[in-house]
This record gives sequence, structure tokens and C-alpha cells, in this order.
Amino acid sequence: MPTFSRARLITLIPIRNMNRALKFYTQKLGGKVLYRGRGPMKDYWASLNLGGVQVWLVAPGRVERRKLAYHTFLVSNIRSAVKGLQAKGVRFEKGEKTPTSTKLEGPITWEPFGGGAFFKDPEGNLLMVWQNIPAM
Repeated sequence: MPTFSRARLITLIPIRNMNRALKFYTQKLGGKVLYRGRGPMKDYWASLNLGGVQVWLVAPGRVERRKLAYHTFLVSNIRSAVKGLQAKGVRFEKGEKTPTSTKLEGPITWEPFGGGAFFKDPEGNLLMVWQNIPAM
């Protein structure tokens, strides 16, 4: 039986425009291009190092619509992360107050267990910055 305990996990991000996506993920989020497809694959596949993990930008055969954040960046200081991304032109969505225990701080929604802020890449993928609250 195969085991995945030593397998590496790679995140795939669907994109529509490779040049636009590469610009966002390298210039705004600090990713480093590892490889970009050549020839006919130039606009369909690229590999990046982002946050210490490998991310593949892939142009699917059809446009995908997603409502949840499939890509979350875990940070130790969400306020600093949000401020830094805003300085690079990243626009965050308005925070939403859901249960009575949530508190809003600009785009950051604080829950008893952590805080999150949502933004989209130029391809329309919903992304999130998240900070855990240490357990007491």
C-alpha cells in the first residue's frame, strides 16, 4: 500500500493569464519562479516557490469559479502582513461579522481562534491571510 508520509504537497492555482498571474505572485506576494513552461506550454504552466512551498500556476481547459479560499497564507502577524500587501496595491475585501464573537478590524475578521483577511488575485482566485491565536 502506498504511503504519503514522505510525499510533498504542491498547490495548484487555476489562472487565465500567465503573465498577469506571474506578475502578481512574484511582485505582490514575493514568489520566485522555479520553472515556466516552454513552447506551447508557456502560457499554461509555471512553478513558483511561494512561502517555502511549491505552487503551480495552471491554465485549466475551462474557467473555474470558487467561492472559498483554497489558498491560505499562515502568518505570525496578520496586521503587518495586510499592511505590507496593501502597500503593494493588494485590495482586501471588507471583513464580515458573522457570529457575535467576531470583531472587525478593517479587512481583518477576528474570531476567538484567529484572524483572517481575504483578497483576490488578478485571476479571481480567493486568497486568505490567517493568523492563529495561541491556545491559553
